[in-house]
Amino acid sequence: MTEPGHGPARSSGSSPFAAFGLHGAPGTDAFWAAARTPAPAPARDGGWLALFLWRGSPASIGFESWSEPVPLRRWGGTDCWYAKVPMPERLRVTYQFLVDDTAYADPFNPAGAGGDRSIASTPDAPAQPHWPVVGADDVLPLPRTRLRWTSERLGGRRTVGVHPVGGGGPVVLLLDGDDWLHLHPAMAAFDSAFAAREMPPVTLVFLPARDRAAEFGAGSGLWEAVRDELLPLVAESDVPADLTRLVVAGQSLGGLSAVNAALEYPELVSRVACQSGSFWWTPEAGDLADPFDGPAGGAVAARLRERGGPAGLRIAFDVGEHETRMLPHCERVEALARAAGATVRVSRSASGHDRAGWRHALLRDVAWTLG
Repeated sequence: MTEPGHGPARSSGSSPFAAFGLHGAPGTDAFWAAARTPAPAPARDGGWLALFLWRGSPASIGFESWSEPVPLRRWGGTDCWYAKVPMPERLRVTYQFLVDDTAYADPFNPAGAGGDRSIASTPDAPAQPHWPVVGADDVLPLPRTRLRWTSERLGGRRTVGVHPVGGGGPVVLLLDGDDWLHLHPAMAAFDSAFAAREMPPVTLVFLPARDRAAEFGAGSGLWEAVRDELLPLVAESDVPADLTRLVVAGQSLGGLSAVNAALEYPELVSRVACQSGSFWWTPEAGDLADPFDGPAGGAVAARLRERGGPAGLRIAFDVGEHETRMLPHCERVEALARAAGATVRVSRSASGHDRAGWRHALLRDVAWTLG
């Protein structure tokens, strides 16, 4: 699997994987007992080469929005399957092993994201100090307060978690809330950031999506439902919640929806933490062979050019630095929002289009929007 020019520095050890810090004969009990992956080594031409291991059967590695699946090779006649994957500098990525039609977390990696995903980080990826390492078998805690929301506007019923951080305060509405409850431990991370005095008291509201493409598109009725149905439920709960300083945090299509909410409902949303907003979106994007080929910044950029932005908007934009096709769309919206008078913060995460890479930006940018 090693591509030309990507090999690690040679090691004098007898193990074929000694350059990655793994010794002993592959496939032996001693080898598997010591295996920890992904194991990185500096690549000769810069960046990193990461060794991934799988035991027992043919498999491939599926990476989230960063690379095509990478097949594993077998070491001799052993039960050791491996891949040496070139990685750029500064990358944090979610991955899973694919065996037939089933996905598995990496059994040799303690950093999980749900039961069938793991997280790989190159040694130079910035730390995410408030996010605890969670194993694939760990069950994340749920908020004590859970609201049953039956929406007349959107249809259906969903469970919305509410968690006070530091006793509660301004509401932080987390779109794709189930991901932040079941894949990434946002409750623990926000609590840790508050304890470190990097986050004011807030009240987290975890809003799950039923149909992301439908709900996060313009004109879906989502924000009328949030305003007229969900937020009154939050106000009536037993958790302190300041609805006058609402922050909306969203990623990808959720980021697009959060920014649209601030533009169309400024009396409701004036603070946004947006990670990798899908600003390629236009009503016609579905008709294009490649939706990224549409106008830079899509419908949001057109809206900002035509009507500007509402007064008092405070918005933090973040995008993965390896999202090369997203960057032109995000950069156009960032520039137009600033030109329209919004208070804007811009940053880049060490990731592709991947929630694992956006996690630090989520905490930092929510705190920033609250000033």
